[in-house]
Amino acid sequence: MKILVTGGAGFIGSAVVRLAVARGHAVVNLDCLTYAACLENVKSVSDNALYAFEQADIRDRASLDRIFAQHAPDAVMHLAAESHVDRSIDGPAAFIDTNVAGTFNLLEAARAWWSAQGKPADFRFHHISTDEVFGSLGASGLFTEDTPYDPRSPYSASKAASDHLVRAWGETYGLPVVLTNCSNNYGPYHFPEKLIPVVILNALAGKPIPVYGAGENVRDWLYVEDHAEALLLVLTRGAVGRSYNIGGGNERRNIDLVRSICAILDAKRPKATPYADQIRFVTDRPGHDARYAIDARRIRDELGWRASVSVEEGLNRTVQWYLDNADWWQPLQARAGVGDRLGTRA
Repeated sequence: MKILVTGGAGFIGSAVVRLAVARGHAVVNLDCLTYAACLENVKSVSDNALYAFEQADIRDRASLDRIFAQHAPDAVMHLAAESHVDRSIDGPAAFIDTNVAGTFNLLEAARAWWSAQGKPADFRFHHISTDEVFGSLGASGLFTEDTPYDPRSPYSASKAASDHLVRAWGETYGLPVVLTNCSNNYGPYHFPEKLIPVVILNALAGKPIPVYGAGENVRDWLYVEDHAEALLLVLTRGAVGRSYNIGGGNERRNIDLVRSICAILDAKRPKATPYADQIRFVTDRPGHDARYAIDARRIRDELGWRASVSVEEGLNRTVQWYLDNADWWQPLQARAGVGDRLGTRA
């Protein structure tokens, strides 16, 4: 199978690219290389005959048409998106342009290509989304595939809009679509503006470790390589028109997660005082969702997938990866906004 992966130089996209090539799939990595992308993420497969790279923007329809014609993909895995909630608060326009208009352009390019090929039944358009489109949970309950949409940030609203577009193109035009909504990912190659890398890198640098509010917000943590496995499974075996929630089954309060990372660093790179002494509680993010938690029974029961990496094992692997790969993350810290407190303009 030849797969067109959008956003394949990003965090989750690169995990998909590496795994797909390892599984023997041909991969075309389409990425416009924004601030959060890094070709080092796919360096391990860059010389593989199964891999090709196209620097292009999903907002550029002409480029998309050329790429479909040139590479003739059997499937699309759409991961390209603006994804940092704090940045969406400060600058929502980029999220509407990329996540909504960009998805529209990609759907239209895919539909034109699929139609020109005689509408093959085995073509797939797999849209990868987030559990944030469902809003915020209370102390109990889980997001299911039937949970009503209730986005609370410009980021989640833009992803909700893109989900709706994909479903509409499936219903109206018959484009063979599948959708997935995932919980919070973590692991190697995570861009250093997200929570777990921020904690690790600030701790190592002796800087304050910021925790929003009282740290009571709960997330379900999914190791990125587990997620990549699930995404390829949905692409190849998921039912057309079906959506699948993908979660790690690892709920943690933010403050507990941060303390766990500090304890791992205490063991792996000890210093005179505990890393947890660097924790500082800061003003909360506007509209900060209280809790996300995924009910992953559909993908488990229908496709046989379940997360294999516990949060304890995953955090150990992740911390060790950052300790071993300073040459990857140090250059990224100089990029615009990285290390700054964003999302306060509201």
